[in-house]
Amino acid sequence: MGDKLFPVLEGNPDWMSRLPEELHDVPLWNLALPGSHDTMSFCLDISSPVLRSESFLLRLTDLLLPCCTRPCIYRWATTQQSILADQGDLGIRFFDLRIAKNPASSSNLFFAHGIYTLLTVKEALKELAMWLEAHPKEIVIISCSHFDTMTNEDHVHLVEFIHILFNLKLCSSKNVPTLRSCWSKGYQVIISYDNEAMLLEHPELWRAIPYWYADTPNPKKVISYLETQKLKGRPAGFYVSGLNLTEDATYVALHPCQTMRKMTMDALPLLLRWTEDQQPGPEPDRINIVCCDFVNYSVTLFSMHSTTWELEQLLGLCCMKLPCKSEAAMPVTA
Repeated sequence: MGDKLFPVLEGNPDWMSRLPEELHDVPLWNLALPGSHDTMSFCLDISSPVLRSESFLLRLTDLLLPCCTRPCIYRWATTQQSILADQGDLGIRFFDLRIAKNPASSSNLFFAHGIYTLLTVKEALKELAMWLEAHPKEIVIISCSHFDTMTNEDHVHLVEFIHILFNLKLCSSKNVPTLRSCWSKGYQVIISYDNEAMLLEHPELWRAIPYWYADTPNPKKVISYLETQKLKGRPAGFYVSGLNLTEDATYVALHPCQTMRKMTMDALPLLLRWTEDQQPGPEPDRINIVCCDFVNYSVTLFSMHSTTWELEQLLGLCCMKLPCKSEAAMPVTA
């Protein structure tokens, strides 16, 4: 499916600040929040080696035939095209940061998805901090995970950098974050950090946020998986429903000319139709964060009046529709 059917959306960079007052005291985990899967994969370095955590066979192949493995990994590991500031402008409020230590760099931390990124962690977080300065009523969730080959010292330095950079903008895990409470205290950043040792030392960090994903290239199976998970009941706090597709070696071998981007575009109309029937809230079958690939095309931006979201399609896309006056007057509870 070509780009002409999927024009880039302008989004709404300040949509949280424009939500109706009826939603200002609702915990953020009971609102619908758009997220980007593998947020930093837009800047993968095609010349970098394969991650050490990848299989021995893949690392051996990369050692012998890097001219074959790296372009292939690049095609399938690239799941985003927009820089962080642009993702924020599109309305993204959950950032999936998969951090790794590149053996070619002695001190800098990078991001990774099969291969390493060009941008460092510090560069990316500084960009996001600048974006938050320009949008003081927007709140973001930063999920830090994976930490490939990182040492305890690396973790200490990273958490220290996060504290210095975001400072008073950090919302502690001891809080129940709502729009009103965050605005009143100047909180804009929730840090989820998937490392137990750091959580024990820094109780202000949030635990890893559950991420539901089907691990399949079949969009129908993605929907089936998410529906099955909903029957089990949603987690009490933040959690993610992943609309991202996942290729495997067999799929790649059978589709030598395809890319992650093309696979996603072909599946996008079906995946977005599923979102039309979803609602946020505390009930067992409700959603919270929804993550997509290629958010500049498939960005899930929400209309949150009452306890529902309404995703409006435009040529298979979702676009932001802020509530009108009559909608804003609707009650918060279902």
